[in-house]
Amino acid sequence: MSASTRGHVYVVDDNSDIRVYLTDLLGQMGYSIEGYESAQTFLQQSFDMFPAVLVLDVRMPNMSGIELQEKMKTLGRHTPIIFISGESQSEEIIRAMKGQPIEFLLKPFQIQDLIDAIERGLALDALNREIFIRKNEIRRKWLTLSSRERAVFTLMLEGHTNKGISEHLDILPDTAKKHRANVLQKMETPQLSDLLALCKGLDLKALEP
Repeated sequence: MSASTRGHVYVVDDNSDIRVYLTDLLGQMGYSIEGYESAQTFLQQSFDMFPAVLVLDVRMPNMSGIELQEKMKTLGRHTPIIFISGESQSEEIIRAMKGQPIEFLLKPFQIQDLIDAIERGLALDALNREIFIRKNEIRRKWLTLSSRERAVFTLMLEGHTNKGISEHLDILPDTAKKHRANVLQKMETPQLSDLLALCKGLDLKALEP
């Protein structure tokens, strides 16, 4: 399997022996790899790649792995994280887990456990990317709707018929029918079933500017 199909792995660890070992091993296994000796270097030099996962040491000078986790959140970088740690206090582990990492592995760990966590992280990142793209595409179409069409759109997703829409919005059934047709056209969904499938699981609040 090629690197492009396996995904990308960032390794951030100030211990050069561990960093070189992991980057070499994971590279041989078909992942594309980047290794960084510090959290600051990672922030300065890395680029967002998809799907990707970050293998991150907890204790590092200047900026810890947990501080990097929190910094990434503020920057809007949502790469799944796997923490690795030689020694961690319970409060460190609790703080790290609040950021919902894929895994927290204590050194020395089994390589297979790391690989399993990497695969879970890559699968999650691919799914999140797919959802992100779909949401943006829906929002692009939704922004072309008028305010009245957006109200009709919401009622359509709730399962209301033309009659129900006309009653809710106090408009004529024929007017509701026209708005409904406009919604389907602008959302590029030939039928209501297509619109429902497109928007399945979508939080409508996420569409607001």
